[in-house]
Amino acid sequence: MYIKTLLTLGLIIFSGCNDNSAASKLDGKKLLEQKCTSCHNIDLPPKTYENEVAPPMMAVAFHIVGFTKVNVESQRIPKAIEFVKDYVVNPAASKSFCDKESLKSYGVMPSQKGKVTQDELQAIATYMFEHFTQKNLDIAQANINRLNAMPKGERIAIKNNCLGCHKRDKKIIGPSFHDIALKYKNNTQAIQNSIQNGSKGKWKDSHGALMPAFKNISQDDLNTLAQWITE
Repeated sequence: MYIKTLLTLGLIIFSGCNDNSAASKLDGKKLLEQKCTSCHNIDLPPKTYENEVAPPMMAVAFHIVGFTKVNVESQRIPKAIEFVKDYVVNPAASKSFCDKESLKSYGVMPSQKGKVTQDELQAIATYMFEHFTQKNLDIAQANINRLNAMPKGERIAIKNNCLGCHKRDKKIIGPSFHDIALKYKNNTQAIQNSIQNGSKGKWKDSHGALMPAFKNISQDDLNTLAQWITE
């Protein structure tokens, strides 16, 4: 009898571990993008729109974590995850943490029963509460502030990954911006042509490296980028 009881307990524990491990193997970030972005904005910081149909996911995560009632703080995230797993398939105004105005504006979300599994919701919610945090929001906002403080030309260079091949004053795959500026200081049009159409063989020490064409950069951005390089 004692051995039978131990075996039964072992099976229960083992089954529980299997359930958790199944969810842990899923990609919560990818699932969030696949299952949630048709209604929720998932940017950090979030973007808001005039006719949005659901609140930004950051606001959802902050509300759930903030309003979840717990006796022990270590249970806050586990309880928040269980709330998501229940609410997404069984939504109701009485369960919602939204204020009355938000509920009036957005309404109660439609049930996703049959569209998402409990394991998938476990992975999504786990990622939500790991990603949408005050710490990560502060980091993201600091990066935005840093970018906004840069000259526009530098922001365009970062956006188009120019720094993957060029540095300010150091040659890597391509010549440094400093060397480009010296060579074409009175000819921004030549720089624009190289960016827009690509180039090869203009720099002897590039060992035949090919610069790809960047056809999708607007003319205004092209002018600003070339001017920034020469300056």
